[in-house]
Amino acid sequence: MESIQIQFVEDKQEFSRFPTKAGRRSLSRSISQSSTDSYSSAASYTDSSDDETSPRDKIQVNSKGTNDFCVKNIKHAEFGRREIEIAEQDMSALISLRKRAQGEKPLAGAKIVGCTHITAQTAVLIETLVALGAQCRWTACNIYSTQNEVAAALSEIGVAVFAWKGESEDDFWWCINKCINMEGWQPNMILDDGGDLTHWVYKKYPNGFKKIRGIVEESVTGVHRWLYQLSKAGKLCVPAMNVNDSVTKQKFDNLYCCRESILDGLKRTTDVMFGGKQVVVCGYGEVGKGCTAALKAMGSIVYVTEIDPICSLQACMDGFRVVKLNEVIRQVDIIITCTGNKNVVTRDQLDRMKNGSIVCNMGHSNTEIDVASLRTPELTWERVRSQVDHVIWPDGKRVILLAEGRLLNLSCSTVPTFVLSITATTQALALIELYNAPEGRYKQDVYLLPKKMDEYVASLHLSTFDAHLTELSDEQAKYLGLNKNGPFKPNYYRYTFPC
Repeated sequence: MESIQIQFVEDKQEFSRFPTKAGRRSLSRSISQSSTDSYSSAASYTDSSDDETSPRDKIQVNSKGTNDFCVKNIKHAEFGRREIEIAEQDMSALISLRKRAQGEKPLAGAKIVGCTHITAQTAVLIETLVALGAQCRWTACNIYSTQNEVAAALSEIGVAVFAWKGESEDDFWWCINKCINMEGWQPNMILDDGGDLTHWVYKKYPNGFKKIRGIVEESVTGVHRWLYQLSKAGKLCVPAMNVNDSVTKQKFDNLYCCRESILDGLKRTTDVMFGGKQVVVCGYGEVGKGCTAALKAMGSIVYVTEIDPICSLQACMDGFRVVKLNEVIRQVDIIITCTGNKNVVTRDQLDRMKNGSIVCNMGHSNTEIDVASLRTPELTWERVRSQVDHVIWPDGKRVILLAEGRLLNLSCSTVPTFVLSITATTQALALIELYNAPEGRYKQDVYLLPKKMDEYVASLHLSTFDAHLTELSDEQAKYLGLNKNGPFKPNYYRYTFPC
């Protein structure tokens, strides 16, 4: 596949009880099956806001006099701008891409509708797309992910944002619809995280795909639950780029990001001591590898569940015992799901967990833990902290459920900005590639990012570490049959990272 040529000039204890918020927000609220994770700050400025009026009931105008947005409070834009400026400091590669390409405006004429996590890091990506010539309308892929002040800052500069932290399910779909359904404006590119936006367009506005040039999807749920299934059924009517399986997304965001943020999310929500705790990690993909490595380093006793014999063998070779969940369900202190599947932890298994156990999810989909089965009259829910619920059984047993089964790190803590720079740069290049590709290069199918682009994204980030690449001599390049400038690995090459 030919690559595009662009010329460029993040001991159990008693908890303090926090008041439960009223209004549209409800403890029993559920969300779509694939909208669960979020690039979110648990320390968001607007988390402490006392204003419980739904943004849908407000009339807000930015300093330019426009009101094509719906955020928590446009007056907090100044705080969001500071957050964005801080994020830019650790996203130098994306800023470098912006400076190199903004003269050519490779996205001039692009109308991008996005459904991702709205945080300071995502804002740097959105502002980069705007600088490269695109018009953008944005909504959140998770009800807990949005940094309200960042959404306000984007709305202040004219980006149509429809999102706020703590949306209801109805709010979630309303925001997606408002993002798409704008008189006189029709998207020609989609940037999705989880497939909800793509699903909504197919369901409500199928004719809109006549003008859409391509879809860029970054999550395993969106790729496998929507794109590949649509392609297999012959219903994918535009080219799609699978960013999730690009090396720069999967091997860095999924692995290194989760290796650091799993501990942060658990500490912030529970203050748990990891040493000696028995933990089972469901899934040993890149996310599972990151989680297990972090927990092992902290002195936890870690088990792994897996369906794939290859991943299972990797786990064994990395020193973890591979088990079935039912074999350890009564003894473990913490369960972490990272599969992207559904019903990984069932009600029967939750019933058998010991008192004080912690259950959380690090996969994209909020269906991994059967939370719906816990909404029954015999069980009592007690909110003890933001995003922390004690589910109490009739005998007094408590199971600690984090983020209502949604993605832990992005709902309850933060993720490393530098890693998100890698993902955001990959997303930007994928959008540029699909938008500028000549007719016929991509058919109505799902594609991986060209290896040359993966290498380019990586090279942009090396200067952060003062890393100096060795260059092949002409003789060496000829001996290996490679171009001196890459790509250095074939598309089928599988990068492996030891834990």
